Amino acid sequence: MSVADSEKPGGGATSGLRIIAFESRMAEETKKLIERHGCRAFVVPVLREVELGDTPEIVHFGQQLMAGAFDVVIFLTGVGTKALCSLLLRRYSSDDIVRALQTIVVVARGPKTIRALREFGITANLPVDEPNTWREILSAIDGRLAVNGRGVAVQEYGASNPELLGGLRERGARVFSVAVYRWSLPQDCSPLRAAIDSIIAGQHDVALFTSAAQIANLSQVAQSDAKLPRFIRAFGSMLVGSIGPVCSEALRAHGVAVDFEPSVNKLSHLIKEAASLSLELLPLKRARAAPSVKPSS
Repeated sequence: MSVADSEKPGGGATSGLRIIAFESRMAEETKKLIERHGCRAFVVPVLREVELGDTPEIVHFGQQLMAGAFDVVIFLTGVGTKALCSLLLRRYSSDDIVRALQTIVVVARGPKTIRALREFGITANLPVDEPNTWREILSAIDGRLAVNGRGVAVQEYGASNPELLGGLRERGARVFSVAVYRWSLPQDCSPLRAAIDSIIAGQHDVALFTSAAQIANLSQVAQSDAKLPRFIRAFGSMLVGSIGPVCSEALRAHGVAVDFEPSVNKLSHLIKEAASLSLELLPLKRARAAPSVKPSS
């Protein structure tokens, strides 16, 4: 939905609160959740998932898995887990895949990944504690097994995770990363550009981020349009909510201060707490951001 299409007054106690979010896969659900809390919803998809298909990298992963070359496989996302297993099923039976994985350590990042593995009959024998960042993954590994000299495969998500891969290599692991999809810019960037302009113009009260790649794509387009400094500066007068630590790190790396993370790292909690916290936090942030006026002498 475009920014212009969503500029319709809502109802309820917070009907004046204007919330912009950047969801792609769950855009419609995000809009409904925001409006359910009586806020005005501006949902602008800024990511496009590009499936890589049956790449040589995936073929090699399957061959190595069946040959017993991996001691550990780390699954990072539910979507990526489903896609990878579906691709493997083109060459191997489900029984062979399950047998190969259940004889090694299977690390699952988060509940969605655990559920996706269960759908294929695979049990994660090394789950990762919340908030499920690369730090918790490494901590889980450190607490249960030594990876020095061992083969560790990592199912990557829309972007590579250099901290995780680097941490594994520092521990002496032989790391093999396999990507099944990448995040790209939308084919039509005009709604994204309109969102950037509306943020610069101060047309929103709250910005919600659920992925590190969202701020990366927004910044990339703002930079190409020579608007990046104004775009980043505009967040100083808005409340910025982040779904969790990984997303927050990316926002801060791009110069955007994070005002809150939800008590539970879920979209529904992020939106609910944005609506409830904004009435108190937004005036305080804008008061701090306002330029001080010196009395005339």
